[in-house]
Amino acid sequence: MRRLPVYLLLDTSGSMSGEPIEAVKNGVQVLISTLRQDPYALETAFLSVITFDSSARQIVPLTELSMFQMPDIHASGATALGEALSLLAGRIDSEVTRTTAEVKGDWKPLVFLMTDGAPTDNWQKGLGEFQKRKTGVVVACATGHGADTKVLQQITEVVVQLDTADSATIKAFFKWVSASVSTGSQKVEASGVDVGGLSELPPPPPEVNIVV
Repeated sequence: MRRLPVYLLLDTSGSMSGEPIEAVKNGVQVLISTLRQDPYALETAFLSVITFDSSARQIVPLTELSMFQMPDIHASGATALGEALSLLAGRIDSEVTRTTAEVKGDWKPLVFLMTDGAPTDNWQKGLGEFQKRKTGVVVACATGHGADTKVLQQITEVVVQLDTADSATIKAFFKWVSASVSTGSQKVEASGVDVGGLSELPPPPPEVNIVV
């Protein structure tokens, strides 16, 4: 079976404490429960969660939806975005099966990155490692107006912004992520082609603004 790997990179720095981090936890639960009702996603999508504050860690390895359990997360520390991108590059190497002459590997991973601030480490180094890996759509979400969209635009051409980091807005973002994963699962099953760009995802809700 060819899996559709989905990586969530979530900012858990100190500025996310309070309502934003609670909204992120609830958003991931909404994402999982929604995808579990989609037979395409249930069969194809595998989810991993990487968090980053003063350091980056993979708190959930690439896991099938039926087995996914979200550990508790807390917000503290700085914003090691570069370390998160470097860690993601390593996880793609070790977790995603490559296509060879003998075997059809996994689909190209979908990556959803969410941050509310500017990186506090050498993000260019991490980005350099990440860009050597083959991915499908990479979506970077600037949560509130403290996030540096110029940095995010160097990571991916698909950058969206949430005006606020409240629970309703963050929930809307995660609902869009779940719809995007569902659409991606159906697309790869039906067409046998990787998901390549924003045009192949469902249109974002009003709370999610595309940065151009």
